[in-house]
Amino acid sequence: MKKLILVILILTSARSFSQTTATTTTAPADQGFFKKIASRLEFGITAGGNYSNFTNATFATDPLPGFHAGLTVSYRITDNFLVSEEFLYSLQGAKVKAGPFAAQDIKLSYASVPILFKYRTNSGFYVEAGPQASFKVKEDIGGLTDLKFAKKIDFGVAGGLGYQSKMGLGIGARYVYGMQKVQETPSPLLGDFKNNSIQASIFYVF
Repeated sequence: MKKLILVILILTSARSFSQTTATTTTAPADQGFFKKIASRLEFGITAGGNYSNFTNATFATDPLPGFHAGLTVSYRITDNFLVSEEFLYSLQGAKVKAGPFAAQDIKLSYASVPILFKYRTNSGFYVEAGPQASFKVKEDIGGLTDLKFAKKIDFGVAGGLGYQSKMGLGIGARYVYGMQKVQETPSPLLGDFKNNSIQASIFYVF
């Protein structure tokens, strides 16, 4: 019986030692990997103005001033190439001059998620481009809401340029071109109009 207990104690001790050794040897490697990933991440906040309108509309429109604001996260693939994802609240649409919506503002609020590939020079200037998906949060047509006028999802492509200082503060300008018809129910009277927007931003990267 004593021999059996001794064997069990030896096996248990050996197992505990091997687990401790494995943890000790792999932990630094795991920590190094995650530390390397974290060192290449950039988090930030951004806000700015929109100047939006519709393209291909059969009714006369003027640009609608709006705004956007949200959070950004970027991963540096190299020192100059990055991929960025943003989570924005964006107000866009158009001012209607004549037609079925005569003299009314069409305001469309979206939660927009652009994924942008960016090249940034060592001096801080950058260019960017990529796709954007937007999810309708609210619509307001002449003070009327929840009309189910616009589709729930809008797709587009974005491209822009800007400058980021060494301290993380920067400015940018971007054009977002809609690739999808805005209306939930298409109408020949209104045309197959799409969103487009010019954005000017100020941002800070931590």
